[in-house]
Amino acid sequence: MSFKSSVLAILIAWLPAAVLAEDGTNEWQFTVTPYLWLPTIEGTLNYELPPGGGGNPSVGVGPTDWLDLLNFAALVNGSARKGKYSISSDLVYLSMSRNGDGRVVSVEGTIPGPGPIEIPVGVELALDSRTDLDGLQWSVDLGYELLRTDRSLLDVFVGARYFDLDVSTRWSLSASITLPDGTVVLPADGTVSNGTALWDAIIGVRGQIGLGESRWSFPYRLDLGTGDSESTLNVAVGLSRQFGWGELLIAYRHLEYDEGPDGLLEGFSFSGPAVGARWTF
Repeated sequence: MSFKSSVLAILIAWLPAAVLAEDGTNEWQFTVTPYLWLPTIEGTLNYELPPGGGGNPSVGVGPTDWLDLLNFAALVNGSARKGKYSISSDLVYLSMSRNGDGRVVSVEGTIPGPGPIEIPVGVELALDSRTDLDGLQWSVDLGYELLRTDRSLLDVFVGARYFDLDVSTRWSLSASITLPDGTVVLPADGTVSNGTALWDAIIGVRGQIGLGESRWSFPYRLDLGTGDSESTLNVAVGLSRQFGWGELLIAYRHLEYDEGPDGLLEGFSFSGPAVGARWTF
């Protein structure tokens, strides 16, 4: 898959993989952070239906709250640091299903003369719908330490993020959707599915800010990217507390993808709380 030559410049990403080296030596340090993330998903899924009748209509599925419908999740972050250099990797797999709220919101069809027209699908027509989503996100980046104090750290990093999404939507309407000339562009009942796989270059900052001499700190990370998607944004800020065995972290994370009006994901975002535990060795 091809990369765009340009890379967008900075904003904040995920629970930081970097960890403070207390003794300042050049020995390797490693962290492992399993975590749970429960996002709300918003945006539009632009399905391309097979050609026929009214042309090549697209189906948009609107904002959906998936918080209580997580089927399965596997989430882990890891890092390695030596001196001023670090490498970090983050893996997220989410499987979700949603009935009703992720309804079909519009369909676009082509007619002779004026060209494509968009027809809204009213709430009164949407008797039933179901959307299933399986997503995999994997990122890896190389960081360099810009600033360090006894309790705080700032890294800059560059890397890549892979995002794979498979979605399907089934709908049942009280009537078929037709064009002014009577052509059916969306039958009353049907199923459509699609997927996308994106590679994007990313650049950003990460680190943590210590709270005085206490065991508390504010972890943060921010990145922007581009490549197969028009733009991607990843932001996370949180609060962590050190214990004898490691750290507990809570954070808020926002991950956003936009492939534009011609892609499957248009203004698509995952936003919500995350909680995790981090071990250093």
